Amino acid sequence: MTYQYRYQTPENFSNMIMNSDGEFLTGLWFEDSRDSSKHIIDCEEKDLAIFSKTSKWLDIYFSGKNANFIPKYKIKNLTPFRQEVMDIMNSIEYGNIVTYNDIAKIIAKKRGLKRMSSQAVGGAVGWNPICIIIPCHRVVGTNGSLTGYGGGIKNKVELLKLEGNDMSKYFVPKRGTAL
Repeated sequence: MTYQYRYQTPENFSNMIMNSDGEFLTGLWFEDSRDSSKHIIDCEEKDLAIFSKTSKWLDIYFSGKNANFIPKYKIKNLTPFRQEVMDIMNSIEYGNIVTYNDIAKIIAKKRGLKRMSSQAVGGAVGWNPICIIIPCHRVVGTNGSLTGYGGGIKNKVELLKLEGNDMSKYFVPKRGTAL
């Protein structure tokens, strides 16, 4: 069974929706975003302990602070490659940004390869079902393009600003996957 909870975000952000199997957080995304298609939308709304814990984490995050705990989450269909990418994203500290290419280089080095595809990394980053907590918003294009965020470019910009990033280093592409 999948349950759902709606979270009211601060003014500059779209509201968020959470999914749970009753014990673990299984999805977190911005309402009306491209990410909605990855999740179960029509399910029972229920007040669960995991939703309270996740809401507390989000309250701390949206107040401009780094929470000192992570709500319990479970990710289905997690391949070894996706796990590697998730682990690297989880190591990106609050307020920092890395590129898809940075992640590709880390994986290539770990695997003893000459190179790893940044596009493959982008696919794994974009597959992330638990936004913000698994910080896919902290991954940008090598040239500073704020591309590839399924939660919507407006939300990505606001998340990076909330974390204190100098947004003059980054740009919104005229066309592409971010829009």
